[in-house]
Amino acid sequence: MSGLLATSPAPGGGLEPGALEQHLRARRASGAKLLVPYLMAGMTPDWLATLEAVVAAGADAVEVGIPFSDPVMDGPVIQDAALASLAAGTTPESVLAALGEADIDVPLAVMTYYNLIFRAGHRRMARSLAAAGVAAAIVPDLSLEELGPWAEEAGDAGVETVLLVAPSTSEARTAAICARSRGFVYAVARMGITGERADIGDAAAEVVAKIRRATDTPALVGVGVSTPEQATAVCAHADGVVVGSALVRRLLAGEGPEGAARFVGELRSAIDDG
Repeated sequence: MSGLLATSPAPGGGLEPGALEQHLRARRASGAKLLVPYLMAGMTPDWLATLEAVVAAGADAVEVGIPFSDPVMDGPVIQDAALASLAAGTTPESVLAALGEADIDVPLAVMTYYNLIFRAGHRRMARSLAAAGVAAAIVPDLSLEELGPWAEEAGDAGVETVLLVAPSTSEARTAAICARSRGFVYAVARMGITGERADIGDAAAEVVAKIRRATDTPALVGVGVSTPEQATAVCAHADGVVVGSALVRRLLAGEGPEGAARFVGELRSAIDDG
């Protein structure tokens, strides 16, 4: 996997976008809507083959879960995937070792919980992610007020920290989150835990509008986006989508890399046509 781009001072202040944000901005500038599937590392023996399959099917980046025993943001499907991964002996070290050997030509973002980062140490975890070729981290239980020490070490290592904006987030707090988010801003479509939804509702468009008023960083909607039709509807407002539970459910059902590629291909075609 190619090395990360360095994070350095930008003209006029701020930071140069890193590998993930540069890639997503370039794809957006070309007219594409962005597609980021999520899968849980270690949930099946062939998870790396699945990672390669979803990239080949059209993913612009991939969010890879590092399993944790108390995934407070995640619903039953991703909880089951995390438990399966832990039962198979998956550790943060084994995930990063595998990602470091993977032949993937799009940026990777890991999603995990702060306990694992705290236990490893900010600097060690940030440098381990960078050494594995990981471009970004999503840490949903790390608040804006407590972000500083981790974000500093991550930035020094060239790892972007993606932050989340929820429907309940105020305008002022949205602006503060967007000022600190790197890679993209994760727009949470619905209040609550992750999981498939029959209806996304209007909250996603409202969250994206709040983000747009604060930043031009790519805004991707996740949490609840489950079907090609929903992905297309969300992309009418957002720069792209993150799809997790709907893909993970298929993998838990045994559909494997081929099923994952088929589903991601359907999402890709839908948002391209839309």
